[in-house]
Amino acid sequence: MTEAVLEVSGLRKAFGAQVAVDDVSFTVAPGGSLGVVGESGSGKTTTARIIVGLEHADGGAVRVDGRERPRGPGRGRAGRLARARQVQMVFQDPFLSLDPRIPIGAALTEILRLHHPARDHPSRVAELLDHVGLGAREASALPRNLSGGQRQRVAVAKALAVEPRVLVLDEAVAALDVSVQAQILNLLADLRAELGIAYVFITHDLGVVRCVTDEVVVMRHGAIVERGPTESVLAEPAHSYTRLLLESVPGPGWDPRAISAARRALADAELTRR
Repeated sequence: MTEAVLEVSGLRKAFGAQVAVDDVSFTVAPGGSLGVVGESGSGKTTTARIIVGLEHADGGAVRVDGRERPRGPGRGRAGRLARARQVQMVFQDPFLSLDPRIPIGAALTEILRLHHPARDHPSRVAELLDHVGLGAREASALPRNLSGGQRQRVAVAKALAVEPRVLVLDEAVAALDVSVQAQILNLLADLRAELGIAYVFITHDLGVVRCVTDEVVVMRHGAIVERGPTESVLAEPAHSYTRLLLESVPGPGWDPRAISAARRALADAELTRR
């Protein structure tokens, strides 16, 4: 059996009295793609931030290639760089990872100098931009001179420049037009096939999950309520909350009143079980 590239086991995180992540566990195979699905407040983004190291878990562990990632702040430059090469994150808003004062090519060069000082930086920058469908014109541009889709491509290129084992994408196409979403998702699928990188997609969009993931976990109130192969879970959901998410997607026969009633019934049933 192939060892998981990413193993999340028993993660717990609370903010005061509010439990944001409650005993969350899953694995991702090398080159695999996992969707983490849920509505706002489900705990999916907090889980992602723990995996990357932007939040510290109260309990549980995150392992990459069998090595546990430390919970506390990293000590030493070499250790921090090594952890960065394990997992990288692509955010919904690419401006979070782009300096508005620095041209794209220069920003990529800085990352390469930090993580791969012996590389031929100009050729690697050109290669990274080519990977994400950009070229010399974009290399000399400032972030504000690029479209939203181009900026998200740059954010992917910056993450790839580190050469991580796992890429975590937190609602990475949610703010893009539908046609641009499709381009970015196709790009990510191609990169996965070419580079063998593993993905964790954090999203509320079941269409994204269906397109680009092999496995899916569904989160509600900080806990996983359903998991399995993506096609199986979406075709025959076992949990009422997963069914509710599927029924909430607008389409033929969509009935907002019935969905609202189902949502209230689910909440009432959960209160009764408590």
